Amino acid sequence: MKLLSNLLVIVLVIIGLVAVIPLLSFGFAILGGALVLAIWILPVWIIATSEKTTGYEKIAWLLAMFCLSWFAWVFYFFLAPIKPRHHYHY
Repeated sequence: MKLLSNLLVIVLVIIGLVAVIPLLSFGFAILGGALVLAIWILPVWIIATSEKTTGYEKIAWLLAMFCLSWFAWVFYFFLAPIKPRHHYHY
């Protein structure tokens, strides 16, 4: 009788593990999707909060990033600001 109950517990554990696999894969898919979304939004956030550029130039960089993809983000780090900022000393 003890052997039968042990086999039943083993079978139930195996069935439980098989039932948990889709839940784990769904969780990893959601986590991976959130990670990809965060990586996709990160350049927008970096440009939007950067103090290198202001006003229309920042809007132009954001539009370039949306239209030209991530290459604009790479160019932003090397080329921004296009016009030098004027610092006024009083």
